[in-house]
Amino acid sequence: MTFSRFAPSPTGYLHIGHAWSALFSAAHGTMILRIEDIDTTRCKPDFETGIYDDLHWLGLSWPEPVRRQSDHFADYRAALARLDDRGLLYPCFCTRKDIQDEIARANSAPHGPEGHLYPGTCRHLSADDRARKMDTGHPYALRLNMGAALATITAPLTWHDRYRGLQTATPDILGDVVLARKDTPASYHLCVTLDDHTQNVNIVTRGEDLFYASHLHRLLQHLLNLNVPEWAHHPLLLDPDGKRFAKRNNAITLRHMREIDGKSRGDIITLVRDSLPIDGPWRGHLPI
Repeated sequence: MTFSRFAPSPTGYLHIGHAWSALFSAAHGTMILRIEDIDTTRCKPDFETGIYDDLHWLGLSWPEPVRRQSDHFADYRAALARLDDRGLLYPCFCTRKDIQDEIARANSAPHGPEGHLYPGTCRHLSADDRARKMDTGHPYALRLNMGAALATITAPLTWHDRYRGLQTATPDILGDVVLARKDTPASYHLCVTLDDHTQNVNIVTRGEDLFYASHLHRLLQHLLNLNVPEWAHHPLLLDPDGKRFAKRNNAITLRHMREIDGKSRGDIITLVRDSLPIDGPWRGHLPI
């Protein structure tokens, strides 16, 4: 049986882009709904209720119970401990300004597909320096030591994308990524990789803006001995100005369209279809 998943964060009401992602997921298998609420400062119960209301209105259903990430922080801490025990994590005490200043000072700062990479400042701290900072209560994040992680690989890491074919992971393009922060017990990358394994998701459907993250997720699967699913990345919907739809624009939320504009489920599906790029191999796989 094929299990896909739709995993929104309850930090605002769903918009037309979310409708597209949910329909895309449901078209590829039994859709598992997951609530990604690790950011406890921004996630709100009203927005979570709105997710259920909007998806039911779209005619979608999912197996119960729904997994909420905030109920599983212990799982993520255990995964972090496994990585730490292998010497694959290190504490990073740099603020965002520290990192920006270090990049500005460097003549050739490392650069990846999503911008400048972390320059590795805290990777080189001695054990005594790390202990001293931690003992004085200096806030820190936990970063993956990419070099140490890559050293564990003995054969190429690959995965299959439904619409892009066989892919070979090159996670070094993302550098020493953060896997946990003081205000967020675990990062998006760690949580979704572990959750997809736990929930037996065998096709990960999501926007093409997360394609490069798949390189890192494939590495985490290797490091934590997790299942390797198939992926299917879809193009993003853009507004008439060519910008991504955002939760801050209330006029394009499903709630607004339904309750204020009086639009129907059919209207939403038509809007999604008309907002998609004309060509794409994924078009023939959607019930719209």
